[in-house]
This record gives sequence, structure tokens and C-alpha cells, in this order.
Amino acid sequence: MDLGLQGKTVFVTGASGGIGLAVAEVLAAEGANLVLQGHRQFEALRTWVGEQEWSGRALAVEADVTASESIEAAFERAVERFGPLHGCVVNAGIWPPEDTPLADMTEERLRRTLDVNLAGAVWTSRAFLRSIRQTGPSEVGAGASIVYTGSTAAKFGEKGHSDYSASKAALYGLMRSLKNEIVDIDPYGRVNVVDPGWTVTEMTEKNLDEPGVVERVVRTMAVKQLARAVDIANALVLLLSPTASRHVSGEILTVAGGMEGRVLWEAETVDASAVRERLR
Repeated sequence: MDLGLQGKTVFVTGASGGIGLAVAEVLAAEGANLVLQGHRQFEALRTWVGEQEWSGRALAVEADVTASESIEAAFERAVERFGPLHGCVVNAGIWPPEDTPLADMTEERLRRTLDVNLAGAVWTSRAFLRSIRQTGPSEVGAGASIVYTGSTAAKFGEKGHSDYSASKAALYGLMRSLKNEIVDIDPYGRVNVVDPGWTVTEMTEKNLDEPGVVERVVRTMAVKQLARAVDIANALVLLLSPTASRHVSGEILTVAGGMEGRVLWEAETVDASAVRERLR
């Protein structure tokens, strides 16, 4: 199916991570122009982009999503290079791996998580909306699109990670507000969220390697497998599509194998090696 993204320009934050890189590859395959934001791993991202056959229609930009002026400047560079933007994947985020109850959580950790995951999403969204207001949509009727990378932690909570779950749950309110604001700028604009469950990326790999974690995680899923980064990327790109998702706005698409907030499988019935095999 043609997703209608050929020649469209999409801005992706957190592009140096597993999901961000997968989004870039899926978009590139659809013929889109790419603006890929990185910060701490920017040099690695820029090198990777330069090695791709589609590098001629990609721009790697260094920006700090927690600094409004920095992300605004990155959008200005994007417009200078490609003109009006079609979509924005708000993907930058952090997940502190240590299980820490809120009563013991440092203010530094709490503020850092909220700053990156929530404030970063706000500044990015504002910069994108300002860009569309300045240039107009990339194509009349196509509908500018914002898609957030959320988390099932927003829906079910996550013990020891209240900072993370709170930052992701806040995206629901942001999305539901902006779906009604974006249409004042672009009458066909859309805003949605993708909520991944446990996904194998560099950010989660270390925790998933701990004995018993895979079995415990999969017990809450109807489908006994973990997500790959490309599974999440496909969902994000689907919601960017002006054809496949033309009339979809204000929605939360959960990509988590039928996860529930209760145990569905006992640990002894889960074969961790088989679950990982399905990733290949």
C-alpha cells in the first residue's frame, strides 16, 4: 500500500536510538525526506546517515529537546533545507533503568525525566506547529501530522518508574489538546500517540537480559513475543500517512502484543529462548 509519504518531509526526534533509527529506515523506504534530530549521540547519528543510500534526502540536526531555542533552530534548518514539513515523530525520551520508588527518587532524576519526555515533547510540538503556521502545509489536504512515542507505562503505571509513567501519561493530555489546535493551523492536521510495550532496544536490552525478566514481562501479553523497534516504527509511520490515517486523530495505538494489567501466563509456561527467537 502506498502511504502517500513520497517526497514528504518528516522531522524525527530521538533519531539516534533504536526506535528512531527504525523510523528513519521505514520513512526512507517510503520515499520521504528525513530530518533526524540527535543530541548526546549526534555524531554517531550523522555518521550513520552519511552511510545510507538515501542520505541525499536526509538531514541530521543536533538539538537539545529540553531547550526550546535549540529545537526551534533545528526546525528552521529543516525548512531551509526541504521547505514545508508534513510530519513530526516526537520520539526523544529517556527511561532511567533503576527501580526507584517515588519516596526514594531524587529530585534530579524526576526533573530530568520530565524535562526530556514531557517538556521536550511540548517544545518539539510547538516548534512544529509554528513551522506549519509559517510555511503552510506541505500539500493542501494532506494534513500535517504529529505522532508521539508513548508507553504502556502511561496506561498501566510502572512500579519504580513513576517519573517515566507520569511523563508518558501526560502525552495523552497534550495530544488531545493539540488535535483541536492543529486544525486551526492546518484544517486537515492530525495528532496521535503510539504506546509501545516492552520493545527490544539499546535502552531496554540490559534489563531484558536479567534472568527471569522476559518471562515476567510476557506473562501479561496475549502474544508471547517482544516487540522489535521496527514494529513500533511501522505503527508511527502508519499514523503519519495522509492516506492510511487520513481520518485518524486523537487516538492511542497500543503496540504491545495484547498486554493487560494482569498476569496471563505463568512464568514456567514461557520459553524465553523461543520468545527471543521470534525477533530474528
